Amino acid sequence: MIYLSLKANHMLSMVLLFGTGLGSAWYKWMADRSGDVKHIAATNRQVVIADWLFTTPTIIIQPLTGIGMLLLMDIPLTTPWVFWSLVLYFIAGACWLPVVWLQIKMKDLSELSRESQSELPGLYWRYAKLWFWLGVPAFTAMILIVCLMVFKNG
Repeated sequence: MIYLSLKANHMLSMVLLFGTGLGSAWYKWMADRSGDVKHIAATNRQVVIADWLFTTPTIIIQPLTGIGMLLLMDIPLTTPWVFWSLVLYFIAGACWLPVVWLQIKMKDLSELSRESQSELPGLYWRYAKLWFWLGVPAFTAMILIVCLMVFKNG
């Protein structure tokens, strides 16, 4: 029963992590493409909130439930699919931490532009470009982790 609870929480948090990340990325990217400062500011605000409400807890739940299952099944962390999943998880995390900072900065910049009824500064667009490109390896790593979980040996 403990194993099944850990597995259910692991799977649900993975779906929430990936879904929130992909959904937030899509809506933010589309808002940025619109050029509408009010829409961009509102979307950035929601992306930051979604990260704190959904992404942050799942980032904590994922390793706790995963390692809990490994301990119950007596599978060492050095097992290749486990090892590479952890490496990829740290790569995704290394990309996510600066993304969080960038999202907060872009939220602040877009709110200032909305309040002053001015265009977004060049800094905003530099942050947006970096935010996008940090998302590519992060999402790729997450997809590869899911593949390792599904197609593992044993």
